Amino acid sequence: MPLQRVARLQRRIVIARALPGRTVASRAAIATWSSSPPIEASPGGAAAPAQLTSDGSRRAESLLPSRPAGSISNQRPSATSTQFPASPRRQPRRQLTTIPDNTGFYYSLRRLLKFPSSSTSPTRPRRLPFATMATRSASEPVDLQAPNGVRYTQPTGIFINNEFVKATSGQTITSIDPATEKDIATVQAAGAEDVDAAVQAAHKALRDPSWKQLAPSDRGHLMNKLADAIEVNKETLATIDAWDNGKPYAEALGGDLEESITTFRYYAGWADKVFGQTISTTHQKFAYTLRQPIGVVGQIIPWNYPLSMAAWKLGPALACGNTIVIKAAEQTPLSILFLASLIKEVGFPPGVVNIINGYGKEAGSALVEHPKVDKIAFTGSTATARSIMKMASATLKNITLETGGKSPLLVFDDCDLEQAVKWSHMGIMSNQGQICTATSRILVQDSIYDKFVEQFTQTTKTVSRVGDQWSPETYQGPQVSKAQYQRVLDYIEVGKSEGAKLVSGGKPFDINSKGFFVEPTIFTEVKSEMRIFQEEIFGPVVVISRFSDEAEAVGRANDSTYGLGAAVFTTNLERAHRVAAEIEAGMVWINSTQDSDPRVPFGGVKQSGVGRELGEAGLEAYSQIKAVHVNMGNRI
Repeated sequence: MPLQRVARLQRRIVIARALPGRTVASRAAIATWSSSPPIEASPGGAAAPAQLTSDGSRRAESLLPSRPAGSISNQRPSATSTQFPASPRRQPRRQLTTIPDNTGFYYSLRRLLKFPSSSTSPTRPRRLPFATMATRSASEPVDLQAPNGVRYTQPTGIFINNEFVKATSGQTITSIDPATEKDIATVQAAGAEDVDAAVQAAHKALRDPSWKQLAPSDRGHLMNKLADAIEVNKETLATIDAWDNGKPYAEALGGDLEESITTFRYYAGWADKVFGQTISTTHQKFAYTLRQPIGVVGQIIPWNYPLSMAAWKLGPALACGNTIVIKAAEQTPLSILFLASLIKEVGFPPGVVNIINGYGKEAGSALVEHPKVDKIAFTGSTATARSIMKMASATLKNITLETGGKSPLLVFDDCDLEQAVKWSHMGIMSNQGQICTATSRILVQDSIYDKFVEQFTQTTKTVSRVGDQWSPETYQGPQVSKAQYQRVLDYIEVGKSEGAKLVSGGKPFDINSKGFFVEPTIFTEVKSEMRIFQEEIFGPVVVISRFSDEAEAVGRANDSTYGLGAAVFTTNLERAHRVAAEIEAGMVWINSTQDSDPRVPFGGVKQSGVGRELGEAGLEAYSQIKAVHVNMGNRI
């Protein structure tokens, strides 16, 4: 390369670094625009590719600073409206400027200076497509202000190839605040054609050198950057989930967001440690194994923990090198789109993560049935999981299913009763009872049954303060939707009609005649054959029943089609381990409940699911083993 050209590029590097408020994309655009012949930075988190003008000539991107969709303002407004007129873009409070070696500005610089890459060393620049989404129109974000005063920019499109675009289906989804029943925002809803575009993008990205040849340690670096970005924006993300889902803001911030960050960091550490082994066979032969990505993964997440469930799915899939199409629940479509803007911002190549909203019967079915999707991972109801298994069987897809539960909690008479009451309350009443592992069947030994019921009822009345999601005093917010609200009320009526004793609650909780609020409800003297004992309600409704001895406790605990979680409260450790071994569940908590850690496998037995998430088991779910046999000289 002529020295003058190197010097000219280096001057522009200095200028780009000196410009305050410039995004990584702007810096990359400077390097791209200034070099001749033009070399586009990778669209994976840096500069957008050069575009064609109407006469077919190349046009460089604008160098004006811009705020990526999804970034937030430091200023809190005094206005109370939720819509804002068009205004100059505000800069985010922090820009993440380090991008992987084979994307964006630094990649362009390496190619111009002919420095070797960590993965490839091209001898000539590779021209990238001008516009991967040229046939699709962009979907414009909207500026919103949440009831807690947080202002942010909400993306509204489906996220394909690192761009937010409109759905060709013409369908939309309107998110509703379950506390006020008012509209929040309307987003694009993918149809079959949109799902196909997302899958094709993921299929192409799987084979593109920018991802396929990216060093595993660089994958981990990208994931850590995403965790950093989530941490910077966690107040905004917690606000979106609280607004969209109805869960208390404090719970979203201190629970869901922290879990999401921790999960991404955990799997970032695994990215360069997913490898095979060497196996000696004979003195002239040996074999080795490779751990390789499964391919294009379709993921469907639920509405009860939108961001943490996204992290559970994305973390291990990305660590193993897969590409992804992830579909959010139609009840909570907003936070996943904000996460998409961060995925682009930190530098993931186009097509690696594609995010769609849509209705299950259309977008969900199209994703499960697509022939280029190699794996489906689903969290949701058991009924939907059965349908997914049938559809996935047509192409023999790898599947992971985390489904329903009716988890038992056993309280023996030698337990610490105060602790048993507190943990039991949290196990069913937190998150509005909308937890797949909720310990909704409490089995208490006869000798302490009445005392337990009395203390549990008092704790529920004292702790389970029902209110809107923004009040720091709120323990229980609204149910996520009107349909879920009605489902809970219907089951309460079933319990009454079956003869269970209603001790507390049992009706809607009225707040200004708006919102989907239900009183925390306690049934006692519940028999095993009752529907409220057997069926998942997914709300703040608990049944408390008796047992006489250990054998009866285990028998009643196992009298269920589900087998997700279970809890045992006793000070007798021999009994604790014995009962834990006998209970038919994928997870058992001893003297606690609802413990979850990204290092520990999560999943159920029976009709509570197939496979495991989290821990090393989560990596196994997203990788496959290839065996390679090596002949060192054996002749025939």
